[in-house]
Amino acid sequence: MPESDQIALVPRLFIQNMVSVRGFVIALMPDFSRVDDVVQETFLTVTAKANDFETGTNFRSGAFSIARFKVLEAAWGPGAKEVILNTKVIEALSASVMEEPDSAMELRVLGECKDGPTRQAMRVIDLRYEQSHRQCEIAEIMGWTVNAVNVALARARKALRECVDQKLRAQES
Repeated sequence: MPESDQIALVPRLFIQNMVSVRGFVIALMPDFSRVDDVVQETFLTVTAKANDFETGTNFRSGAFSIARFKVLEAAWGPGAKEVILNTKVIEALSASVMEEPDSAMELRVLGECKDGPTRQAMRVIDLRYEQSHRQCEIAEIMGWTVNAVNVALARARKALRECVDQKLRAQES
């Protein structure tokens, strides 16, 4: 592929995967107000490295890897605010989602899994990801501590991830 075509392809691929990249960053960022900045920094880095992209490789995995580093920079770099998640937590969370999923299939299966977690866990998930509340706001709504919200979110995400993985494995059989 000519270099100019490849340079034009990378921003299109990023835009096609932006919802996934943003979701990935949201899962890692304790400071929701900085998510868009991190996604933008990820886009700038991905497009700056367009010449390094090889057609046929896993674009989303590469974008996730860059996003993970941008989250770490935001968490520990200059101007960083108080950090709730430490580096080990960010690495563990990102390792669990770095593989390329079949997005359409995964989303369909995720809808089937929403009955699995408790009603309270699904309320926390809804408040965080559907209504875009920050953890401190959820804590106030639920009458919990921020730490309890983070634990509930982590457990609910884990339960949903395990359910999705189980259903996808069952469909492959």
